[in-house]
Amino acid sequence: MNADKVLDAKGLACPMPIVKTRKEMKEMEIGQVLEILATDKGAKADLAAWAKSGGHELLDSQETGDVFTFWIKKG
Repeated sequence: MNADKVLDAKGLACPMPIVKTRKEMKEMEIGQVLEILATDKGAKADLAAWAKSGGHELLDSQETGDVFTFWIKKG
């Protein structure tokens, strides 16, 4: 999936993946896609809930080994 920006949040514990995602999203235009890489297992539920509550769209997520990848479209 094509992303406009990639955020590497690997190795960060909750809530830092969300904090960094929020910061990156503020700098992006509506409709742009942010790809987030995280290793915190809680990020899966946290990012999905955060995207929904913020009016963004979680386009997809996948798990490869111990790395979770998320694609969130700014709403």
